[in-house]
Amino acid sequence: MKKIVNYQSDITRFIGEFLERNPQVAEEQNRHRATWWDRPQDLAERARLDQATLRQPAYVYYAKR
Repeated sequence: MKKIVNYQSDITRFIGEFLERNPQVAEEQNRHRATWWDRPQDLAERARLDQATLRQPAYVYYAKR
């Protein structure tokens, strides 16, 4: 079997070309990622929220009879 070297799908090529033409998109992605994911974590608050969560029974979609 012949090994395919340096193959890129049409989508991969499109995204690469798009980002080359629009470098501000990568900057916006990083900024928006920081908005939602790169936040300082309050571990005490996280523990409090975890303790307040009710344990869900198995097979929640089946009614008990």
